[in-house]
Amino acid sequence: MGTEILRMENITKIYSNGFAANKNVTFSVNAGEIHALAGENGAGKTTLMKILFGRESYQEGRILLRGQEVHIKDSLDAIGMGIGMVHQHFMQMPSLTVAENVILGIEPTKKGGVIFDQKKARQMTMEAAEKYQLHVDPDAKIKDLSVGMRQKVEILKELIRGIEILILDEPTAVLTPQETKELFDQLRFLRDQGYAIIFISHKLGEVMELCSRVTVLRRGRIMGTDLISNLDQSSLARMIVGRDVVTKMERGAQRPKHKVVEVKDLVYQNQEGRPVVNHLNFSIRAGEILGIAGVEGNGQSEVADLLCGMRPISHGNVCVNGTSINGLSVRKIRELGVSAISEDRLKFACAENLSVRDNIMSIYLNSKAFTKGMLLDMKKVNQYVAQCIQDYEIKCDSPDDPVRLLSGGNIQKVVVAREFTCGSNLIIASQPTRGIDVGTSEMIRKTLIRKARQEDVATLLISSDLNEVLEVSDRLLVMYKGQFVAHFTKPSEVSEELLGEYMLGNRHMSEKEMGEYV
Repeated sequence: MGTEILRMENITKIYSNGFAANKNVTFSVNAGEIHALAGENGAGKTTLMKILFGRESYQEGRILLRGQEVHIKDSLDAIGMGIGMVHQHFMQMPSLTVAENVILGIEPTKKGGVIFDQKKARQMTMEAAEKYQLHVDPDAKIKDLSVGMRQKVEILKELIRGIEILILDEPTAVLTPQETKELFDQLRFLRDQGYAIIFISHKLGEVMELCSRVTVLRRGRIMGTDLISNLDQSSLARMIVGRDVVTKMERGAQRPKHKVVEVKDLVYQNQEGRPVVNHLNFSIRAGEILGIAGVEGNGQSEVADLLCGMRPISHGNVCVNGTSINGLSVRKIRELGVSAISEDRLKFACAENLSVRDNIMSIYLNSKAFTKGMLLDMKKVNQYVAQCIQDYEIKCDSPDDPVRLLSGGNIQKVVVAREFTCGSNLIIASQPTRGIDVGTSEMIRKTLIRKARQEDVATLLISSDLNEVLEVSDRLLVMYKGQFVAHFTKPSEVSEELLGEYMLGNRHMSEKEMGEYV
């Protein structure tokens, strides 16, 4: 580990509504170090890194870079000072090549600076890829790459601009174990070359494996910085949440019951006519949690959308509680007892400018349970919303707070509270804990299991968190290129590495091995 390259000293950030995102925070990172930044959602991690990357201002404190105080005005300023950031959602142009994406904004030119030099751009990309051991095809289109390869492109984009400090925000959220291992090897290589890496993750096992130090934030304050060698996963979780956390779920026995969902020969074709969901058959029984795993982009998200009515069924049939949902609206499907947690909570699961109360109540506007004549019964509404806020530990100053003021984890709690308390008998949970801290993840997983075991709710769980689908699911299907390639009846006995082989398409089960899963 080298000398200190960055120091953020006594940083305080208070928003206009009085919320203190960072309170007197001091954080440092050394050259040749991978330093984890951990904490619950809303703890202040993202705000602190936005300040470092020039995307947020701050009222107090200072930033020292290589011992000198600096003032970072914006992201370009940060990059110019040697600070780069790879976001959870990649900043890429899918229709362009790898080389075109890597040199975007620093394009080489020829003939007096008038014409883009494609050959030079390709050469620059290849040389950088070789130098940093991030082997990518410079001519490949971004849209044709796997998520793991696209991440390499993002890292290469930062390195080619001469950065020395690399911020990674939830970098393994959608990677398979094999892709994660490859990423970690690349990060260790960069560490050994003297780069400082700030690693933000809710996956504590990965923090323990990769990082040398960890700094924990809670409610905007530093809880401590420690060597990883002084901690175990349980003590780190306790440091983050402030209490003991159950990291291994106990599901209890499942008793076979009637089918709630029956899917037969399901097909969904995209705008180009390509089958994204390709002749699928499966069922989910009352009290059962059926998991679907797959690398992002293999059709599992579309399956969830089809069952919710968010996409039209191209062919086949889906029955919920004995009724075909083909052609039904989202509202009509909800009336059959279906609730859904969308993987994109801001786009599909909430209205960020509306209040916490309005978001929780949004599915009850025509419900007799909350109306008095033609009007909402505000006493009942307020009692119900207050109970949701209490039971799901939603951190807000008031039910009138706009959802946009909440952290990502608390926005997810609003969505989960609404969907878990509406009396449904089928829950479609897409990425329910993505980007969510260990404490909130524990609560969501426990609730899914409790509703299955105690209330006989059928659940479809789609998650890129392999530990989650293996521990929570009663049965597990794996999707690859729109089809099922594996079926596990005892997911908790399957290793993440084996599951990753099926997700990458390296292995396929025969029909006999798949067995009965409808």
